[in-house]
Amino acid sequence: MALTKARLSALVVVTTAAGFVLSPTGDFLSWGLVHTLLGTTLTAFGAAVFNQLMEMEPDAKMLRTCERPLPGRRVPPVVAFALGWVLCALGIMHLGVKVNAEASALAVLTLVSYLFVYTPLKQRSAMNTLVGAVSGAIPPVIGWVAGAGPHGLQPGLLRWELFVQPQAQYLFVLLFLWQLPHFLAINWMYREEYVRGGFVMWSNDDLTGAKTARLALRWTLPMLGLAVWPVWAGFAQGWFAIPALAATLYLLRLCLVFRRSGERSDARRLFFGTLIYLPVMLLALLVAAR
Repeated sequence: MALTKARLSALVVVTTAAGFVLSPTGDFLSWGLVHTLLGTTLTAFGAAVFNQLMEMEPDAKMLRTCERPLPGRRVPPVVAFALGWVLCALGIMHLGVKVNAEASALAVLTLVSYLFVYTPLKQRSAMNTLVGAVSGAIPPVIGWVAGAGPHGLQPGLLRWELFVQPQAQYLFVLLFLWQLPHFLAINWMYREEYVRGGFVMWSNDDLTGAKTARLALRWTLPMLGLAVWPVWAGFAQGWFAIPALAATLYLLRLCLVFRRSGERSDARRLFFGTLIYLPVMLLALLVAAR
């Protein structure tokens, strides 16, 4: 459970399921959803194992991660390496065989961006948060394209139109923007730990929290547009804007409170506020979907 970051991977599963159910052809009670979640979960578990392998030394320097299985020497690296390969391979192949090529391709893209761009960038540039947000925004799109089912006419070829449909774009942007205030709050609360581990984060030199709160506010403001986008695009009923606006205004209020106080308790409230915001948005979108 610890080696595969099961709790973090649960977020991937939930957002993937939401994307699948939102798809016009995605049936909540279907084997298609089961296969999609199984393949995505295996891939997410494998990515988490490789991430911990790549960050063994930094993790050993931080109090909050030094007891993880690898730095804590409870699992040999060679075993973790083999497990990571098996999980990733099974996940990608399962999606390709049991779901469709589009879902499998997006899983590969997630792995590549997460392991070969985001993970090494964490020790070089604070822009890693944006790259990580891209990786984290792909799972609901995996669910969306998976809902389209297998190819009917041209097996083996990707249906590129699935990636640019309004609902797929919305899910990607929703997850991308949501992650930024979410991880900014985490970064600031544990900034000393990140410095100790050698990670270059936006909040590392922000003793007062002013910079972090300003960035969180800057990325939360565009989320107001997420409340009206589905209604304007015609894939959600008009009432969706009410809970969506309420959730976004609540998040903005938490950003402003943290900006004014600079207290760890308010950064923590912002963090938990983001945990409330995402399920509210996804649930409202599922119920209001046309």
